[in-house]
Amino acid sequence: MPSRRTLLKAAALLPAGPALALRPDAGVTAYAFPLTAVRLGAGRFAENTARTHAYLRFLDADRLLHMFRVTAGRPSSATPCGGWESPSTELRGHSIGHVLTALAQAYASTGEAAFKTKGDYLVAELALCQRPNGFLSAYPESFIDRLEAGQQVWAPYYTLHKIVAGLLDMHQLTGSALARTVLERKAAWVQARNSLLSYAQRQQMLRVEFGGIGETLFNLYQLSENPAHLTTAQYFDHAQVLDPLAAGVDALAGFHANTQIPKALAAIRGYHATGDTRYRDIAVTFWNLVVKQHSYAIGGNSNGEYFQAPNRIASELSDTTCECCNSYNMLKLTRQLFLTDPARGAEFMDFYEKALVNHLLGAQNPASAHGFHCYYVPLRAGGLKTYSNDYDNFTCCHGTGMETNTKFTDSIWFTSGNTLYLNLFIPATLTWPGRGITVTQATGFPETATSRLTITGTGQIDLRVRIPSWTTGAQVRVNGVLTGSPVPGSYLAINRTWASGDTVDISLPMALSLEPTPDNPAVRAVRHGPVVLAGQFGTTNLSALPNLDPAALQPTGVPLEYTAGSVLLRPFYQTHGQRYSVYWNVAGTFAAHYPFDEASGSTALDATGNGRDAALAGGATRTTGRSGGAVQLTGSGAYVNLPAGLLAGATSFTIAAWVRLDTAATWPRLFDLGAGTGTYLFLTPRSSAGTPRYAITTGGAGAEQRIDGPAALPTGVWTHVAVTHTGNLGVLYVNGAEVARNSALTIRPSVLGATTQNWIGRSQYAGDPYLAAAVDGFRIYSRALSAAEVSQLNSTGQ
Repeated sequence: MPSRRTLLKAAALLPAGPALALRPDAGVTAYAFPLTAVRLGAGRFAENTARTHAYLRFLDADRLLHMFRVTAGRPSSATPCGGWESPSTELRGHSIGHVLTALAQAYASTGEAAFKTKGDYLVAELALCQRPNGFLSAYPESFIDRLEAGQQVWAPYYTLHKIVAGLLDMHQLTGSALARTVLERKAAWVQARNSLLSYAQRQQMLRVEFGGIGETLFNLYQLSENPAHLTTAQYFDHAQVLDPLAAGVDALAGFHANTQIPKALAAIRGYHATGDTRYRDIAVTFWNLVVKQHSYAIGGNSNGEYFQAPNRIASELSDTTCECCNSYNMLKLTRQLFLTDPARGAEFMDFYEKALVNHLLGAQNPASAHGFHCYYVPLRAGGLKTYSNDYDNFTCCHGTGMETNTKFTDSIWFTSGNTLYLNLFIPATLTWPGRGITVTQATGFPETATSRLTITGTGQIDLRVRIPSWTTGAQVRVNGVLTGSPVPGSYLAINRTWASGDTVDISLPMALSLEPTPDNPAVRAVRHGPVVLAGQFGTTNLSALPNLDPAALQPTGVPLEYTAGSVLLRPFYQTHGQRYSVYWNVAGTFAAHYPFDEASGSTALDATGNGRDAALAGGATRTTGRSGGAVQLTGSGAYVNLPAGLLAGATSFTIAAWVRLDTAATWPRLFDLGAGTGTYLFLTPRSSAGTPRYAITTGGAGAEQRIDGPAALPTGVWTHVAVTHTGNLGVLYVNGAEVARNSALTIRPSVLGATTQNWIGRSQYAGDPYLAAAVDGFRIYSRALSAAEVSQLNSTGQ
């Protein structure tokens, strides 16, 4: 608690002049409501918030201040904190910034004076620790010397960012003038220090993680209109990362993920501050790449804290996936992009909901009275969530966890004039500033698929209700009457003059679905609507992904719970205190399936829904198939071009098809998946021996491992052929019966990598003939079918 003497000293630092103006954001057409306008209702989100509030009340402010005082040469008898705040840890001091932000958000959301009082005390004591030149940290300024000299040091500007962000939040959310003063002096120090460096020196320095200090400086510029803050913010534009993004290039692999996300956040705030569309394009490109090519089913990203190659998910499951800070920052970026481009709002909020519900809501331990939080969220089979503690942890995710769980209300509603966007289905009451209107949302989502809005007050509102992409058959009723035609992946507009007591009932039916990984479609996560379900495995530490037969999934009668045999699946956000699996090897899963039933056009649709469509090329046409349509290949340049990476990461596979040979040429290919004449796997209907052959190699023709059939395939009739490969065993089937096998196939399909030359009817070798045949029902599985399953394919004629 602040003493009278402390407050008097701090008061001497307050500015004498009036507050500066607030610049409007450029390129923004929707706006968030202040935290003071929204109050959480009862439910899981409120329970998480209550635990974090209890922790904020519990924390000893003097322990947090200890190393700031020691560094400033001021006395301190407090017990030092441990973990990342220990006196010997170079990142020490970052947590006080998280605490300031969390306290400010807690005060704005509740009006509880204790949060502001503790925040004011921290700010006052920090002001007394600030050096005359404006430097303020729990580490000495020599850390910055080391950084500028290119010496090893752990992210000093990252720590400074947390402090300045916390000061800004204390000023904006609680009205602390002293926080603004300390912040302005610290920003001036950053400007003075960096202005002495050349562009090349700054760019070299930016290779070390610096958090979101650029974002905060852009925000401070918007608050102050001081051009020095804009200049300083742009000192932190890191060309090595931003330039490829500006060109639309995904060069993220190998970069520390949470070092880069704040750079995209700074970019979108740079756009809002300057109107420079290059900044906007950088942020949009980054979001598109991370969400669509680097994110797991729960919405998180990174393995071992680093971005991996695009679309590597099944091959990147470990105990160090999905650092929570990453999703915290991705949600901040998503929010800014919505405000910039509401036309994509439904897409943005689909992701926001996915990461919030599946990753961050479940990253807090409900058994902890103080809201202890995960650092990583493991996604390997047999993973186990572990959590922070009161004083001996203080990781980055412990810090952002405090922030996440004190601002759940910040994106439920947005506004633009009289337009009101309902984005998230979280129980809360909006008191619309200046309008005398409140909107209360009552919902048990996601355990229930319904929500009710109740309006108090009178006025015109163009209500936009988000209809998530995962729902079908959505219904919206105003005062009991069906309204509009909800379209998944959009907002339903209801523009009317509302009266007190009006209600809006929203029904969002949820279905069970399996989300495939892009690098191995046989590896899938189970979802009920937007909710990822995890298999509960108790104390069993799995050594491999468990198998799942989708037909075995049965509801238990408890919302969002299923069984698959003896295994219980329940929401991942409810999974704590035991080992689990989010991903499964799914029996019967296709990598791709081409029935060739289209009436016309060059596209062969992938019937699995995985989106791996193929293309007819070289004059390939359509004909009558074994069942439905087929593709007709002429033997003179016609083939089907299959997508790249069909078997990437697969250790087993099955390829099966119906073929009607027109001519008996030697060395055509029914299929050939490869990357040239050195790396491939193929099936030819007729080798030089006159019989079918399967071969796989990573060393060209001389290193092929083969299965040779005993008899030639006939011409003029439909024949079913299939190859399965698992472990060292490969089996060749003709018309549903095994005809040959090789148990010494040591080359796995996974070592071929993401093959880019995948064809039906064409060889990797330019001298081989094209296939003259009709092909139907071409199927690729990411597992080896059993003999009975292959026989079933043959007997059904599909």
